[in-house]
Amino acid sequence: MNLSTPIENIPRIGPQYQKKLKKLGIKTVRDLLFHFPHRYEDFSNLIPISEVKLGEIVSLQGKISEIGNTRTWKKRMILTQAIVEDKSGAIKVIWFNQPYLINVLKEGDFVCLAGKIALWEDGIYLSSPAYEKISNFKFQISNLTHTGRLVPVYPETEGLSSRWLRIIIRSLLVQLKNKIRDPLPEKIRIRHQLLPIEKALWQIHFPDSIKLAKKARERFSFEELFTIQILILRERLKLAKEKAVKIPLKLDLIRDFVKKLPFKLTNAQKKASWQILKDLEKERPMNRLLEGDVGSGKTVVATLAALNVAKSGYQVAFMAPTEILAKQHFKTFSELLKDFNLKIGLLTAEGAKLLFSTSFPKSQAISRKKFLQKLARGKIDLLIGTQALIQESVKFGNLALVILDEQHRFGVEQRAKLCQQKDYIPHLLSMTATPIPRTLSLTIYGDLDLSLLDELPKGRKKIVTKVIPPEKRREAYDFIRKEVKDGRQVFVICPRIEKGEKSLTWAEAKAVKEEYEKLSKIIFPDLRIGMLHGRMKPEEKEKIMREFKNKKIDLLVSTSVVEVGIDIPNATVMMIEGAERFGLAQLHQFRGRVGRGEHQSFCFLFTDSPAKKTQARLKALLASENGFELAEKDLEIRGPGEIFGSKQWGIPDLAMDSLKDIFLVEKTKMTAKEILEEDPELKKYSLLREKLIQFRQRIHLE
Repeated sequence: MNLSTPIENIPRIGPQYQKKLKKLGIKTVRDLLFHFPHRYEDFSNLIPISEVKLGEIVSLQGKISEIGNTRTWKKRMILTQAIVEDKSGAIKVIWFNQPYLINVLKEGDFVCLAGKIALWEDGIYLSSPAYEKISNFKFQISNLTHTGRLVPVYPETEGLSSRWLRIIIRSLLVQLKNKIRDPLPEKIRIRHQLLPIEKALWQIHFPDSIKLAKKARERFSFEELFTIQILILRERLKLAKEKAVKIPLKLDLIRDFVKKLPFKLTNAQKKASWQILKDLEKERPMNRLLEGDVGSGKTVVATLAALNVAKSGYQVAFMAPTEILAKQHFKTFSELLKDFNLKIGLLTAEGAKLLFSTSFPKSQAISRKKFLQKLARGKIDLLIGTQALIQESVKFGNLALVILDEQHRFGVEQRAKLCQQKDYIPHLLSMTATPIPRTLSLTIYGDLDLSLLDELPKGRKKIVTKVIPPEKRREAYDFIRKEVKDGRQVFVICPRIEKGEKSLTWAEAKAVKEEYEKLSKIIFPDLRIGMLHGRMKPEEKEKIMREFKNKKIDLLVSTSVVEVGIDIPNATVMMIEGAERFGLAQLHQFRGRVGRGEHQSFCFLFTDSPAKKTQARLKALLASENGFELAEKDLEIRGPGEIFGSKQWGIPDLAMDSLKDIFLVEKTKMTAKEILEEDPELKKYSLLREKLIQFRQRIHLE
């Protein structure tokens, strides 16, 4: 047996348990050993029975002198009652509704028990304790698993308890003794005073002390961040060896474009545009992230770069996360570039469209086959679409720039696939409306150069943000009705739901339907209300969004995940149900979907939660309009796994949690640089190289 052994080959793990483990993402021995506890029960207070006190959590060792089940008719409950004694005295032990225990624990058994001392009618007793059998009173504490020590409590799923996980994990650690090889180079481990891997695994699962549990977590936090840093820096080194097309900066063209804009560029937009245009002049492929708050004008900067590339005789690909957004970008690019004689294409699952920006006022539908032929011959300057752009059948003639909207993990291999030319790969510009805290930009986005749009266009009105408690709900509804009667429109975002009966999208769809029913039948029967959620077909979503944009829907009820970049200038109210369930950065993004037109806009945060933490978080949103500031606060409060989704990244929770620690992040980055300077191919560090391969697959860089 080794770390790669599938769980199907582990003794005592049958089909039912295999299914439950896979639900937690556990498929191998490695996954099981790296399924770390999220907390510990302190059962290390092992004392004689005579010294127990009411209300204390204690561990006892003793011999069962009697045990049996009784039924209480009053509450229809089965009590398993036992008397346990040691040399100092005896105590009653009661388990509630666990009748099977009399088949597990027998008179004469030596046991170690851990639990709370409670009060019964006839005196004190040990209430529903954790238990395990021991051979005698001299049994060593270090060999205990569920009692008499710091006991690990794991993330669980239904039918998979921490007790069961402890038994399996302990047995694996025993079987793999001296067989687990350490991917961390020894000199790094010694320099940073990190535990060796086997000791760290024992101490994180079955710690001898809180101090050693902490040391074990420190070791694995360092290892995971160090691996990410190596991975990202190697990606950067690999990219530096690649060639890209040099795109000359056409200053007269750029000035002409800027002059024709119906607004002035902000200083941040000018600076970001200059950084991008200068990157495009280089032979080394650009790898830049354009990071800007909601409404900061990222699309204009991207359009300016696309124009410069297209007018230099090369193609540009723009990839959006959804069809609706791809169509919106097609419209925006077409309007901004209408005077520049470009062929702009749209490719989605529905079909293909082509616009000759000076020849036709409207786009023309075209057969997919004909469209792809034109693209391969370089006859389409700018292609906008979804992930359909990276299908095998889509070939570019001379692609020089790829622009990604809210999709940042796009490796060298994926870029190379887009190109028919084998001697160069395209420049890459990623865009995000989610402000990224500094620690994340040093790690997960460490291979990307950053351009920040940290100011909003002048003249934009401040969005009035209010927390609405239950007693003010009716007043807020009256205000929303007045806004609609004045010709405005409203977004309603339903709270994120953690668990659905069938799936997350099913649960969220249910929440949206319930809110839609309530608003359309009870609160606003006189208004036109639409509904949008992730389980709808693309054409249904498209129809609803088109109707909302064309003002045929007054109020749109939507999930939190649908069409984040949709632009509705006439929408002036953002109403968020269950605001306490969202992070600050996400609430700030929702807020940014209104306030895009000439009218004063409002964001109403509905919450029933009286928790002080909720109120403090929501007040932070009221006090700040700066997305970057709120992202840092969000990182502090909720952690990056909540903000960016550790499952989406494939990055372990421990590494995600460690991203809050700027000192650790910088330390691992420096160490990774040193190792790569010494040995760029990691020829001396085969175990580290193996770990990197696994990690690459997890975060989808392959």
